[in-house]
Amino acid sequence: MRHYKNWRLHLMLLPAVLTALIFSYAPMPGIVMAFQNFKPWLGIQGSEWVGLDNFKLIFTMKDSVQVIWNTLSISVLKIFFGLTVPVTFALLLNEVRAMKLKRSIQTMVYLPHFMSWVILGGILLDLLSLDGLLNQALIFFRLEPILFLGDGFWFRVTVIVSDQWKEFGFSAIVFLAALAGINPDLYEASEIDGAGRWKQTLHITLPSLLPIMSVVFTLSLGNILNANFDQIYNLINPLVLQQGDIIDTYVFRNFQGGQYSLAAAVGLFKSVVGFILISGGYYCAYKWTDYRVF
Repeated sequence: MRHYKNWRLHLMLLPAVLTALIFSYAPMPGIVMAFQNFKPWLGIQGSEWVGLDNFKLIFTMKDSVQVIWNTLSISVLKIFFGLTVPVTFALLLNEVRAMKLKRSIQTMVYLPHFMSWVILGGILLDLLSLDGLLNQALIFFRLEPILFLGDGFWFRVTVIVSDQWKEFGFSAIVFLAALAGINPDLYEASEIDGAGRWKQTLHITLPSLLPIMSVVFTLSLGNILNANFDQIYNLINPLVLQQGDIIDTYVFRNFQGGQYSLAAAVGLFKSVVGFILISGGYYCAYKWTDYRVF
């Protein structure tokens, strides 16, 4: 009976459910293209079945291992800093007592999230070029200019830092909400026991944030083979292909001209890996923090 009383809430979910069914689940039969030599004029039923040949080809292509390694290394660093930086920022911002200053800081750090990587890519290309503002500042202090987007190491550093600068403010929203939900009686009791702000953070705040941190970490594992195509595509150049090329940019550059089966095989491979990691992360979150959806 209680479910019938909440029919309005279920009705609000209907557009999102229909969108997921139409755009996420309805196309799933097309996965069979990964096991075919798909020809559009023959269709799925008429195309030749090749089994796992497409997957074998992916892993035997030139630079495929390097591209997978690049994707993993960049994604792991993004996941690590994408969790630690927003949590740290949320903890620091939570200590600000001046509400006007706090809201101003929140607004400023949220804004980059809504900017396209096409725009940010152009800005970074100008700022980080040899004639850009940052290198001009290095030259002013008599330091050697750096090829931020022309050196493999500095390219990865630029990718990680720019990604965090763009997203950490928006990612911190969920942690700020979790901080607001902590029972203030816990802090009052700890003050009576003589605990300072640092001990309160270690023994109250961080343990209270652990469940939501495990949720964010688990969800981020599903994107471990993505590494943000938009960002890499707008920043990469031939000088840093060896260290900066990821799976999506590699596929986009090499699998053009109607190679649907290879592209489908890559997508299926990424989805399977993401599903396994999310499932494992969910199990660990359930065991360690008693977090569960169902």
